[in-house]
Amino acid sequence: MKPTGLVVVLSAPSGGGKTTVIQQLLKQGDPRYRYSISMTTRPRRRGDVEGKDYFFVDEERFRAAIAAGDLVEYEQVHGYLYGTPKRLLQQWVQQGYVVLLDLDVFGALALKKLFAEKCLTIFLKPPDLDTLVKRLQQRKTESPQQIQRRLKRLPQEMAEAAHFDHCVTNENLHQTVAEVERLIKKAYAQER
Repeated sequence: MKPTGLVVVLSAPSGGGKTTVIQQLLKQGDPRYRYSISMTTRPRRRGDVEGKDYFFVDEERFRAAIAAGDLVEYEQVHGYLYGTPKRLLQQWVQQGYVVLLDLDVFGALALKKLFAEKCLTIFLKPPDLDTLVKRLQQRKTESPQQIQRRLKRLPQEMAEAAHFDHCVTNENLHQTVAEVERLIKKAYAQER
């Protein structure tokens, strides 16, 4: 059976808004949208829900999933492992859904290689460094040292943006969501 759906990967530096944009897309209620939940070894943040935000596992279980071939991609980011479970993602694509993923730049590019024309990659660019730092500070989930560690990765992430299908500056949430939705609808229509 030829896959008829679309994999849509949003990437951004930490604090770039990828999770927020995906949440807004899902709130709009399009029945074609599905959110692919990643597996991670990072600790839960306040408000995280198991099986909704992430599948939280220890490193041993994560490594077992790698060994079993249960992940389509995985990366170590900021000291924690993140990966995309394979079975449900492939099932949804075959059923014609638009599968939304929130991945780091390397995970996004790995999925692009795997799904090729069935994958739309969108990089959300912060308007400027000050805005990005404020967003990281406002979410109050990292210490100042953790924020600095995340910012050290910024030049590498920004350089990888050139390999994405589209780059959208995330300055205004409403406009960003509208532009991402427009790009998804255009790509989905081309797959029909």
